[in-house]
Amino acid sequence: MHKQVVTSSVFRRSYSTSRSALSRSSRASSTQPVLLRTASLITPLQHHHQPQQHVQIQQTRHSSHSPMGLPPSTPRKKVTLNTLQSMYKKGEKITMITAHDFPSAHVAEHAGMDMILVGDSLAMVALGMEDTSEVLVEEMLLHCRSVARASSRAFTVGDMPMGSYEISPQQALSTAIRFIKEGRVSAVKLEGGAEMAPTIRAITTAGIPVLAHIGLTPQRQNALGGFRVQGKSKESAKRLLRDALAVQEAGAFAVVVEAVPQEVAAFITGLLKIPTIGIGAGNGTSGQVLVQVDMTGNFPPGRFLPKFVKKYGDVWGEALRAIETYRDEVKTGAYPAEEHTYPMPKEEVEAFVGDVKRLMTAKAMEVDGEGEN
Repeated sequence: MHKQVVTSSVFRRSYSTSRSALSRSSRASSTQPVLLRTASLITPLQHHHQPQQHVQIQQTRHSSHSPMGLPPSTPRKKVTLNTLQSMYKKGEKITMITAHDFPSAHVAEHAGMDMILVGDSLAMVALGMEDTSEVLVEEMLLHCRSVARASSRAFTVGDMPMGSYEISPQQALSTAIRFIKEGRVSAVKLEGGAEMAPTIRAITTAGIPVLAHIGLTPQRQNALGGFRVQGKSKESAKRLLRDALAVQEAGAFAVVVEAVPQEVAAFITGLLKIPTIGIGAGNGTSGQVLVQVDMTGNFPPGRFLPKFVKKYGDVWGEALRAIETYRDEVKTGAYPAEEHTYPMPKEEVEAFVGDVKRLMTAKAMEVDGEGEN
């Protein structure tokens, strides 16, 4: 239960209690109508004009709509591009995870993640879509704003969805501006290598950081023949290197390398001057990223997981156990117990019930009298 203090400069109204209002109603003369609606038994709030005064009110919050809780136990500075570049130069691994709403971003923030990606993977893990190609810009922006509200320290990146940047650099820049202004993220991510260099350059020239993405690019799965490992041949590996160098030259501050043999990813990392963030690319990259739903185990049994995913928890199992227990306790009446209710003085309960019964009796007598007439 959270405590909070609200200060009002002008407090103009004083409200009568339900009991006093009901008492006045019970003493009303026969010329005064008895309120008919059940809801009116708790009479409308009455107000009286009073001299202006400064009042400090102590309010107790009896609900919990936002899971803010306490701030992270270990305070840290805001992660910026300079922070990431400094980590890269010192050889410190960069940690990145996806989040698709306030709670998932909130826990990532508390866990001390360096970067939080609002990935278009939310299409599947949060919105139940078949693949990432379905998600719209407006849907991504909604989730970006939700994540941004919880991420005060981590460096946030919004994934620009398929169809929002491929037509032209101008289209991409327009979308990127929306992600910064409306989505409230710190940077954008887009898929593609050398062919997207002009687009990356247009966005970065406008002052918006870009995280590039090469290797297995899910938005282009149809062109790639499905979710297939990239860079397994000499020529394929050369193309990956050309892509990495091209996005670096275009101004990307880092590049995601997905589903690539670890030897190729490590070699490319050694040739670049910007960090590489691996996902299914081995341990030779500058950092790692995983989809939060995958690594926390927040999915039912039997769901397919890529080879590179390590399951660090069993959120699904714990949530299922808790909800099943809640269901059983509600069915049996074990919940809510006495400690989950708000007390009321016995004399107030008796006064409330007595006043209501008198009102009901008066109403019944009035109806009987009208019937006789």
